[in-house]
Amino acid sequence: MERLLTTLVGLCLVATATAQLPDRTPEQVKKYTEICRAHIYRDMRGMYREAGGALVYPFLAPGSNQYLDMLWDWDSWLSNIALRQILLENGTSKDRTEALQYEQGCVLNALHYGGMEGWIPIWIERNAPSREEMLKRRNPWKSNMHKPTIAQHAAFIVQQMEGDAEWLREKFYHLQAFVSCYLNHHRHRATGLMYWQTDEAIGVDNDPSTFYRPHGSSGSIFLNALMYRELLAMEYLADQLSMPEIADRYALEAEKLCAAIRQHCWDPRDGFYYSVDLNLLPIEQPEIEGLQPGELYLHVGQPRTYDCLIQRFSVWSGFMAMWAGIATQEQAAEIVERQFHDTRFFNAPAGIRTLSPLEKMYDLRASGNPSSWQGPIWINVNYLVFRGLLRYGFTAEARELAEKTILLLGRDYERHGALHEYYLPENGEPVLNKGFQNWNLLVLNMAAWLEGKAVIEEF
Repeated sequence: MERLLTTLVGLCLVATATAQLPDRTPEQVKKYTEICRAHIYRDMRGMYREAGGALVYPFLAPGSNQYLDMLWDWDSWLSNIALRQILLENGTSKDRTEALQYEQGCVLNALHYGGMEGWIPIWIERNAPSREEMLKRRNPWKSNMHKPTIAQHAAFIVQQMEGDAEWLREKFYHLQAFVSCYLNHHRHRATGLMYWQTDEAIGVDNDPSTFYRPHGSSGSIFLNALMYRELLAMEYLADQLSMPEIADRYALEAEKLCAAIRQHCWDPRDGFYYSVDLNLLPIEQPEIEGLQPGELYLHVGQPRTYDCLIQRFSVWSGFMAMWAGIATQEQAAEIVERQFHDTRFFNAPAGIRTLSPLEKMYDLRASGNPSSWQGPIWINVNYLVFRGLLRYGFTAEARELAEKTILLLGRDYERHGALHEYYLPENGEPVLNKGFQNWNLLVLNMAAWLEGKAVIEEF
């Protein structure tokens, strides 16, 4: 019996030890950086997929069985940034030339599904129906579509090609139609903000500012930050294609959107950027000719003077205003002081919580449909917040986040031989989907910055 108790105590101690993240020391960071590099260098070709079926160009897939043979919108973009870091560190000129067809194919496959009205699907499977069949089952002006990252992805590739955009010229019309669809059919006229049509496949699946909310009501800060950068990418691409007048138009649209985001989404009370609620009743204008003596029209004496309401849900995407360069320097300083340094909100031992635990919606349970964005750690979030911190000069905070990410993923490789889709905030335990690669590989971009090496950055 004594031996059995000793064994049980030992097992409990082992279990406790494995449920803790490694200490954040230089030695541990170095150790787990090397582990990450070794695994990623070995496994990176797992994201390469050949052309076939609905996917007429080679492309990059997120990895793991769940996403084995599908092209996803912002996944392929962020995966490509990680891929270029891998090739910079551990690739030859031949490797980079070979990779180019898969990189460009992500953009070209998406634009292959483009059309005059601009709608492009969020993901494309190899056995996907034709575009015409897809549109028989949906209204393209009332459905969510590919997130505004196609132009950013294309601009990133063009920058890697030293400004050569000729490969995109034939499909640039479809790219313009795509952006115009957002501007014409997904923009709230009163505020100038972009909104989701529904809560379907928004990338941050169950973000409470959109999840189960009325259609067309969510002026998402996540969506608007992406769209701002998409417009700047369109300006760049048009310039590279010698279309300066078109470039000027996109620059103007970007300037207008930035102003709208600052006006409507910044909350000086909390020092954070929030999504906004657009679901307000219209202001009624009485018909003068129909007035009856003594008849009462509600609210005509002082109708509302605001066009949206801030949704004060502590969602990680408020940091996207820093990633995109929308926040002023003063606002960024306030965000870092109040939202990053205060560990009650987002900053956890494993990185950035996707939702503050102070929110009633906070929930760490595994979920695959929708994926859980109500608290777990996602590595793309860690990366985007990291990039935002660097943009505004908060290098100590960026270092902290990079080191946490390395320890989290290095330990996952060490224990399980693979990465997962998302993790618990406090102890870094993996939650779901072993074998997920995708944007997790951006850990190498963060590690390179820590070591003072050359770093590949998004457009």
